[in-house]
Amino acid sequence: MNHFKKTLQNPIWYSLMETHQNFSLTYDEVQFYKPEICPFGAFTNASKTKQALNAYSQLTKDMFLVSEKAVPSFDENHIVLNKKMEGCQMVLNKLIELEITESVIPLTEEHIQEVYDLIWLVMPGYYQKRTFDMGDYYGIFKDYKLVAISGQRMQTNDFIEVSGVVTHPDYTRKGLAKQLTWHATQEILKTGKHPILHTTKGNPAIKLYQSLGFELTRDMNWWYFSRKK
Repeated sequence: MNHFKKTLQNPIWYSLMETHQNFSLTYDEVQFYKPEICPFGAFTNASKTKQALNAYSQLTKDMFLVSEKAVPSFDENHIVLNKKMEGCQMVLNKLIELEITESVIPLTEEHIQEVYDLIWLVMPGYYQKRTFDMGDYYGIFKDYKLVAISGQRMQTNDFIEVSGVVTHPDYTRKGLAKQLTWHATQEILKTGKHPILHTTKGNPAIKLYQSLGFELTRDMNWWYFSRKK
């Protein structure tokens, strides 16, 4: 198994070991992103997650552990499992050409609040303002406001994840998300790395990603925990 295929089995772990190591908080065989960046973690030993969750919960109320098959342990006296979110991983096979008709703008520090507000409007629950530091973001503006976004999240020496693909409800069904996903994917290819992404099983967006050349590769589950009050 080559290194790239190995990293796909535990993408958050390897992101924190490689490109995003400066964002890592390590608890034995468990790693989390610093909570102001992103409340996501991964592990190589499920028996270690109980203590790690207790420690990390002192820094943030809500947190996620991500794994392909392993089931994390947790302390029911201090931590509650809200739900297990069944997700899937997709990897680009070959980018399919697409006509770009919109003006795609690189987003900068001055757009952080707009990015945050739009993502929380469409997909509330995980995005922090400093999640913006994980990679590059791109946007489309209409009527002088940001109405659609695509960005980057997990990163290793081998891959960059397309993430944060959202469109304001008033501007859907106009092909904005597809063009932004294509643009973000093309920018990743320029770095020489593999584009990947994650989404929930059954998400209608899977067909959009497949139309651009992404293929389903494996399950990737998101365990959503909160600190007990």
